[in-house]
This record gives sequence, C-alpha cells and structure tokens, in this order.
Amino acid sequence: MEILARAVGRRKEAVAQVQILPGTGKFLINNKSAEEYLQSVSQKFIAVKSPFEILQANLSNHLGLESLTMDKIDTIVKVKGGGLSGQSDAIKLGIARALCHLVNSNSKLSINFTNPAIPESNENFNENIKILRKEFKTKGYLTQDSRVKERRKYGLKKARKASQYHKR
Repeated sequence: MEILARAVGRRKEAVAQVQILPGTGKFLINNKSAEEYLQSVSQKFIAVKSPFEILQANLSNHLGLESLTMDKIDTIVKVKGGGLSGQSDAIKLGIARALCHLVNSNSKLSINFTNPAIPESNENFNENIKILRKEFKTKGYLTQDSRVKERRKYGLKKARKASQYHKR
C-alpha cells in the first residue's frame, strides 16, 4: 500500500489528515464512507469532493493525465476535533493540498499515471502544475481560514458580551 500523497488541513478546532493511495475509488472518513460520515448533508459532501472535480477538469484540458481519475485512487481521511462544518472545511483543504502534492511529484506520476501517447516537455508540465495550483487558489481551496473562537474574559458573560451598563 504505497501512499501517493499526504497532507493536513485545519479549520477551527478540526484537524484532517488526508492520504491518497492507488486503489478503486473509495473515499473513507474515519473508516466510514464519506456520505455516511457527513450524515448525508449534500452541501458538505459536494464541498469535500469539489477539489477532485477541478482536478479532473484541469487534467483533461491541460495536463494530459486522463488516466488519473477518482476511481483509480483511494482517499483516506482521519479527522478529529470541531464540528461537522469545521471538519468538512478541514477535509477540503487537506484534499486540495494532497492533490497539489500528488500532481507535483513528477516521479510517481511518470511511473503510474502518464499517458505515453502524449509526450510533454518538463517546462510545459511545470506550467500546467502552476495552472492547476492557480485554479485551486482562485477557488479558495488552498487558503487556510485561521479564525478561531475568541476566549471568554472574566467579568463578561461571553467573549465580548457584558452586562448592561447603568450610569446612575
């Protein structure tokens, strides 16, 4: 079981560790299928899968690696901390980072996924990697949201909520 790419994504209190392996298209989150883990919330499931869709569009248009598809790789995610929303955002960031790392590693790609009918120069391949990375950046998939909950201060009810002030 050779790991093709590995990455970490964080959001709020959630930390997701993503591994991409050659396989049959399984998508597991904490040893459950993604649909089961995300409790059939379609928005979160679509958000988690969206980096794969962008990769597919860019592979067919620019990179010439049509054989790298969702059904030829397994995605295994271990996530802990936070709630469902923070976890899904952390998974999305981790998947985008892992896919960039997967496309970036030329040696493994040339062994496993390149199409021999399409000869490409190394400079052209590097330009295509930059195009994919730029696409991920413009969609916001590689941007880490570093906002965290502000701590509660003593003398206040919440982080900034105070009791009503009476002048007299």
